[in-house]
Amino acid sequence: MDRDVVMAKLESLHRCVRRLEDKRSATAAELADDVDRQDILAVNLERAVQICVDIAAHVIAEQGGPAPRTMSETFQILGRMNFITPDVAASLQRAVGFRNLAVHQYDRIDWCRVHEMLRDGLSDFRTFAAAVLARLPERRDEG
Repeated sequence: MDRDVVMAKLESLHRCVRRLEDKRSATAAELADDVDRQDILAVNLERAVQICVDIAAHVIAEQGGPAPRTMSETFQILGRMNFITPDVAASLQRAVGFRNLAVHQYDRIDWCRVHEMLRDGLSDFRTFAAAVLARLPERRDEG
């Protein structure tokens, strides 16, 4: 894996997750009534999911795994490769579903479900990042 590329993506993921934590609301009703907060959260969730998909595709290619046909399948493959747990794979697959809805049918987003995702699912992004970081090759000295 190209350590510098993956590290840059992991840093971007970290920024998105921090932003999601900073902007999530205390209640689902509060989120449902705050259009600006919805926009900030939707964009950062989309970005976080896309970054994970990009990294996952890189990992699969590097490991010689099968090419995923969909974004969601990317996490199924990582789960089968024991790169991430089945629970994290399933959670990230659901996040892909949100990303697709946010991109293609924004008006159909269920903000109560988004509130739950922000309350219960952000740790899966961290778990994914930790799994990637644990498998990155050591930095070689350029001396």
